[in-house]
Amino acid sequence: MSNRMVVLDTETTGLEVSQGHRLVEVGCVELLDRRPSGRRFHAYLDPERAVDPGALAVHGLSDAFLATQPRFAAVAAELREFLADAELVIHNAAFDLGFLDAEFARIDTEHVPLARRHVVTDTLLIARERFPGQRNSLDALCRRFEIDNSGRTLHGALLDAELLADVYLALTAGQSTLSFGMESGEGASGIPGSAPISASKSSLHRLKVRPRVIHASVEEQAAHALRLDALDQASGRPCLWRQMDERPD
Repeated sequence: MSNRMVVLDTETTGLEVSQGHRLVEVGCVELLDRRPSGRRFHAYLDPERAVDPGALAVHGLSDAFLATQPRFAAVAAELREFLADAELVIHNAAFDLGFLDAEFARIDTEHVPLARRHVVTDTLLIARERFPGQRNSLDALCRRFEIDNSGRTLHGALLDAELLADVYLALTAGQSTLSFGMESGEGASGIPGSAPISASKSSLHRLKVRPRVIHASVEEQAAHALRLDALDQASGRPCLWRQMDERPD
């Protein structure tokens, strides 16, 4: 059976789901055995409320445009089916999961939080562990891994999910990206017939350099604790990071 992942991103009317902010866009791309399958889910949504000016500046989705789009209830079943049985890959997962769970709960009082139904991989936590003290936004990671994000003049859920898929593959395997723009038969260089860069070869190269250990500062540890609190709240139980912290040496 293929290892199935769904890389997911959302756009919203504002930053705080607790203040009644809603989803305005959901974008998902499927990976099978760490390769893009070509399957996508994408929907703009009528949030039934105004978009905050700050959010509008980020994604550019106006109230007038969104009023013509379906409400979440109309796409919920299709989205749930697309996510079914997949590992979810999300950048700053607590944010997106909080909004998705709130939307599902509005139409289903027995909704089980997504973090209980799926394995969730938060690429922001991975990036912070790998690149402590550095910027780890999606744009920063695209620059670091030389992923072309020149088309990202505004945030868009589907485009960001596609970029995040490339970032995730590079972040977790040290391999060159598997661009969504590649045609069948193209290798990692984008040239038809070329061979992809071997992850094992990249790993062997990295083993030649002794890693430098950088211990987290008090401020970083406090920020990490706040992030764990957010994940605990989103999942309704202690997250795996916290469970690992509680294990005896």
